[in-house]
Amino acid sequence: IGLFRPNHMQATRIIAIRHGETAWNVDTRIQGQLDVELNETGLWQARQVARALREEPLAAVYASDLARAYRTAEAIAQSAGLQPIPTPALRERHFGLFQTRTWNEIERLWPDQAQLWRTRVPDWAPEGGESLVALRDRVSHAVNTLAAQHLGEQIVLVAHGGIMDVLYRLATGLDLQAPRTWSLGNAVINRLLWSPQGLTLVGWGDDQHLQGAGRDEISA
Repeated sequence: IGLFRPNHMQATRIIAIRHGETAWNVDTRIQGQLDVELNETGLWQARQVARALREEPLAAVYASDLARAYRTAEAIAQSAGLQPIPTPALRERHFGLFQTRTWNEIERLWPDQAQLWRTRVPDWAPEGGESLVALRDRVSHAVNTLAAQHLGEQIVLVAHGGIMDVLYRLATGLDLQAPRTWSLGNAVINRLLWSPQGLTLVGWGDDQHLQGAGRDEISA
C-alpha cells in the first residue's frame, strides 16, 4: 500500500500567510486580538507577497478581521481581482492580560505565568485569554469549514503567527507542546493541502519575494 495521495479534485490547496510586520512585532510587544496597523515594512511586505502570488489561481482570500492581517489580504486579493472575506475565527490567540506587554515585561511581572507560556502548557491560558487547546480547536474548525467549500480550488488564508503555528502542527501531527523548529516569518508563503482526511504540508517559509533589491521601496 502506497502513501495516501489526495485526489486534487477532492482536496483544497491552501496558501497560508502571516500578516506583514507591525511596530509591535519589532518591539516584541504582544498584540493578541488588539488591532495594530502594519508599519512601512509591513506594507512593503504585503505588496511583495501580492506580487509573488499574482499568477496563482485563487478562488477566495480569507483574512482575520484584525487590521494587520486584513490589510495584507487586501493587497493579495486586489492582485487577483477579489475582495478579502473577513473571518474572525482566523484572529490571533487572545493573550488576555499579556496584551500590550513586551516579552521582558511579562517575564518580570508574571514570572510563573511566563514559565507556563514558555513551556507551552496546552490547557493554560493567560488571565482573560485563550489556551493553546482552545486556539487549536478554533483554527482546526475554521480551516475545515473554509477548505471544504473549495474542493479542487486554491484559497489564501491571511492570519497571524499563532495561527501559522497551529496550521503547521495540524499538518505534521506535532503535539502542541513540541518545541517550535520552524519559522513564522511575516508575509512568507506557506503551502498546505486540505482533504477530508486532514491537512498535509506542501511547503513552508518561502521568503524569496522578500529578498534582494527593492527594499528601498519601504522608504519611497
